[in-house]
Amino acid sequence: MQNLATNFQLNQSALGHLTSAVQFGFISGTLLFAILTIADRFSPSKVFLLSAIIGALFNSGMLLDNNNLTSLLIFRFGTGFFLAGIYPIGMKIASDYFEKGLGKSLSFLVGALVLGTAFPHLLKGLVTLSSWKFILICTSCLALIGGILIIMFVPNGPYRNPSQKIEFSVFFKVFKNSNFRAAAFGYFGHMWELYAFWTFVPILLSTYSSIYPNTTLNVPMLSFLIIGVGGISCVIGGYLSIKIGTKKTARIILLLSCLCCIVSPLIFMIDSVNILFGFLFFWGMVVIADSPLFSALVANNAPSKWKGTALTIVNCIGFSITIISIQLLTLLHEVMNPIYIYTVLALGPILGLIALLKKENIKH
Repeated sequence: MQNLATNFQLNQSALGHLTSAVQFGFISGTLLFAILTIADRFSPSKVFLLSAIIGALFNSGMLLDNNNLTSLLIFRFGTGFFLAGIYPIGMKIASDYFEKGLGKSLSFLVGALVLGTAFPHLLKGLVTLSSWKFILICTSCLALIGGILIIMFVPNGPYRNPSQKIEFSVFFKVFKNSNFRAAAFGYFGHMWELYAFWTFVPILLSTYSSIYPNTTLNVPMLSFLIIGVGGISCVIGGYLSIKIGTKKTARIILLLSCLCCIVSPLIFMIDSVNILFGFLFFWGMVVIADSPLFSALVANNAPSKWKGTALTIVNCIGFSITIISIQLLTLLHEVMNPIYIYTVLALGPILGLIALLKKENIKH
């Protein structure tokens, strides 16, 4: 992103706008997809392919030499918008194939998402790879290849129950189911913590380095490892859910990540890189491992003909929540001692745990 700003002579504030444009695009896309019940009225594989093609075109638009901030924001927004036809639709495709063991299936999907999220930190750590145009071309091509593979090898699943018409009221109807609400609120609590943690991992590491100047940290590479290790934990959580149940596994993992938020100030008080690494790697594992499990709970407790729309709605609200928690941490980082700010992330998991405790008959 920094190379992009340099190439088009943008100021530093533009970087934040370009990042936010993708998030707002995704939120807008999931909202519209949910209102129009796209995921349930049309073949998910075809929606995935079309979204991959258009998303890749928007992503490639940033390669144009005559871009300015306005056009770049449009391209970033468009990329985020059509991601709404990829990530939630991918979960819909998985739910159409697995009536049981959905948590394990989604664990692989979310694990791939985690690696994709961590990948930019790896690229930043590899200083020899500096061509932002090459990266854009590669990501756009990979999106196209992914869409083609889905349409070629993943037809409509055996458990797909398509809806025949637009039902604008679905956005509100799904929340009338108390079991669905409990699963969704658990997911919302998880999302309050997740993206704020991921965003602030480099800042957390830099803060530790400033407290202990003799400590040398490769912040980009460590950020990649701390975030990327979550891909492994997602798969582990998926298999664990088969043994002890999806809801129980999600609840245990959410509790562990909550405890990490609460004890985080203590880590800054210990001059030990090994303890820092061990703690952050553990936090990086538990902060995401419950994500596919909550998505499975949401899918399993939604009406079958609205399953895709329900997943899209929950994604829309969940990612909207991430903007609030990220902005809150940004504000707190400026007005108080930064070693204490991560405790506020415990609020989401606490509320999520309360929601899960209220209902014991959630389908899993």
